[in-house]
Amino acid sequence: MACLVARTGRELQRYNMGRRQVVGCIPYRYKNGVDGTESKELEFLVITSQKGNAFMFPKGGWELDESVEEAASRESLEEAGVLGNVECQLGQWSFMSKRHDTYYEGYMFPLFVKEQLDLWPEKNVRQRVWMTAAKAREACQHWWMKEALDILVERLTSEQNQRDEEDASLVSACSLS
Repeated sequence: MACLVARTGRELQRYNMGRRQVVGCIPYRYKNGVDGTESKELEFLVITSQKGNAFMFPKGGWELDESVEEAASRESLEEAGVLGNVECQLGQWSFMSKRHDTYYEGYMFPLFVKEQLDLWPEKNVRQRVWMTAAKAREACQHWWMKEALDILVERLTSEQNQRDEEDASLVSACSLS
């Protein structure tokens, strides 16, 4: 069972040379086809900011009592209400906070979504929307999150192309037998 209370406060926040460390996820899934089977079409989950005026991917502070992957998973649960597998890091970015006029270090991870919850800690202050990569990139307000999305799309596309080539090779080998 998932915890339905979001962490608050900055007492456990990690800092590196004065820069607050934040961790985010890009939740994604393969869209279901009309027949209910999984298609090759990707969808990405964006959320609104707490004030509701901008789209972004889930992200928040990395705390002292958790690994970077645990922080990524926690933020996705708290802010977007999704659970899944945190995959290999997409990168690390340094960016200026819009509210605090200071630099942050941001780490981004893909999250392959296994479950979408009906209730989650920040349900009353955020909306979530599944979008194509192009629409998510356009909607996202943070340049560094857009870069992370580009890296993820390239990674997933490359992996899919490799699987398609392997499948084609197997079909060719089988037809030669």
